[in-house]
Parts: sequence; structure tokens; C-alpha cells
Amino acid sequence: MRDILLSPPVAFIIYAVLAGVLSRVGKHISATGADEKYKRTVYASGEAAPTAPAAPGYRPFFVVALFFAILHLGVLVAASGALSPLVGVYLVGLILALVALILG
Repeated sequence: MRDILLSPPVAFIIYAVLAGVLSRVGKHISATGADEKYKRTVYASGEAAPTAPAAPGYRPFFVVALFFAILHLGVLVAASGALSPLVGVYLVGLILALVALILG
């Protein structure tokens, strides 16, 4: 029984039925009445939304992502080896790579 429920077609059908039921319930409990301008907008504590984007591009994201990728993979590689002078040289190289990434 468990294998049948977890097979992709059956799981998708179960998910689709549950999503449909949840959508119908959401329509019944949603706001009713005359359609107004602010009824379907997100509440932002009464402040006007900023017109400029928060981050002007993907560069800040990629710098942070690369930093954590280097850090996590570097520590994983260092931890999987035995304690030796070669691991110390590797960690110094890892630190230099992170400093170079931080400084730009």
C-alpha cells in the first residue's frame, strides 16, 4: 500500500485533489463585497512600497552564495582528510580565497 501511495502518479493525484480542496476552502473564506483598490494588495504596515529595487542585480547574491559554497565545501574537504601539514596549507589557501572574495 505504501509503495502505491508514494508512486509519482498517485502522489500527484492526491496532491492535486488536496490543492483543489484547499483552493475551494480559500475562496469561501476570502474577502467578499465590492471590489476595491486595496482589497487585493499586500499589507505593508501603512508605508508606501519602495520604488527602487532592493538589490540592483544578482551580483550581491552570487558573492554570498560563492562565499558559503567555498566555505562549506572547503571545510568538508579539510575535515575528510587526516590532520597533516597539507591540510594546513589547504586551509590557508581557503582563507586567502575567502578574503579575496570579501575584498572584491
